[in-house]
Amino acid sequence: MSSLPSAVPSARRAIDRADDRLRVVLVAPPYFDVPPKAYGGVEAVVADLADALVARGHAVTLLGAGEAGTKARFVPVWDRTVPERLGEPFPEVVHAAAVRREVERLVAAEGVDVVHDHTLAGPLNAPAFAALGVPTVATVHGPVDTDMRRYYRELGGDVGLVAISDRQRELAPELNWVGTVHNALRVEDWPFRERKEDYALFLGRFHPDKAPHLALEAAHAAGVPLVLAGKCAEPVEKEYFEREVRPRLTDRDHVFGVADATEKRKLLAAARCLLFPIRWEEPFGMVMIEAMACGTPVVALRAGAVPEVVVDGVTGLVRDDPDELVSALHEVRDLDPAACRAHVAGHFGVDGLGAGYEAAYRQALAPDGALTALRRDYAALDSALDRVYERNVDARNSQAHNDRALNGQAHNGHALHGGHALDGGRGVDGALHASGDRT
Repeated sequence: MSSLPSAVPSARRAIDRADDRLRVVLVAPPYFDVPPKAYGGVEAVVADLADALVARGHAVTLLGAGEAGTKARFVPVWDRTVPERLGEPFPEVVHAAAVRREVERLVAAEGVDVVHDHTLAGPLNAPAFAALGVPTVATVHGPVDTDMRRYYRELGGDVGLVAISDRQRELAPELNWVGTVHNALRVEDWPFRERKEDYALFLGRFHPDKAPHLALEAAHAAGVPLVLAGKCAEPVEKEYFEREVRPRLTDRDHVFGVADATEKRKLLAAARCLLFPIRWEEPFGMVMIEAMACGTPVVALRAGAVPEVVVDGVTGLVRDDPDELVSALHEVRDLDPAACRAHVAGHFGVDGLGAGYEAAYRQALAPDGALTALRRDYAALDSALDRVYERNVDARNSQAHNDRALNGQAHNGHALHGGHALDGGRGVDGALHASGDRT
């Protein structure tokens, strides 16, 4: 019988890899560097995840734009980052197309176990990757509101979704979730400061959902200076700033603009508190753990994932009404900065980030079983096995044909020669007949 002495042992190793190193392709948006030099919450998470996965022994390839900044192998699919095109459809579509070609190349050259996409349009590549035996996982970094909920629902089982908070997952339980992994950071990268200066900080986009106008109103009523730092580049942000923010500014307020990585850390570490008066279903709120890592408590309105991230009365104060923020701005000074940092270290460290996503990858890979693992690692194995099978079937068919021919010849010989073999000797039937004649 034919065999595949070289392919089968290799395939066995492919199956064994299920509990070993994974080959992961991370897909980052093309707008900012990874990690970002200034604005870029998604990019910050991707950077920490890339390093965490590498530290756990996995082979990680990062596809994106800009400069290499992580321990993963970086493959740029753009000549440069395109922050000025954030919000436009063209970069999303082109990025997805470029990523698809690069993933196809990687699969052919060295194999890929899972694609983890952090973009909007990228998950549409999932069927093409599935045809190569590679599952797609996507982190839902934004809200699962009406539009996005439908989008993720239409993706169906093609993409394994990862939620960044329990609250986000609760809002759309019907989606194809494969895990929940809170965002995280390297606590040691954030400066701790116990003695604070006398200002509150708003750090985020100038957008109605983030509600910096409520931060201004609360700070003014409490008599606390307010520093506002954040992005104001998209049309909706500019329009909101002119309509709701600028008219409320006083001499005690300071509009800082976009803070880079260094400036952001200084602002967070020195602030009395981070003021987080959101008016939407915030799926996580990265800036909250950044503040707490610096020993700065959070004063926030109860919405979205805020209660999951902030321990009310320990690492911040969570209130239900904007009017309650005024007293909270005074009460927050009683909270312990060390407790804030310890909470982040214990619940939002990068070790948990890496382990959480590793579990999500294995969950996405689980339905594949050994057969898809074989196909993913040895693209030629299917056809080779088919050829062996076809040869074996042909051999069996040929043998059966020969047997039928011999049986037919034997039957004809018996009929013509009275049970004697064709060579003149007695066959079995002839012997039986002779014995019967003597009884």
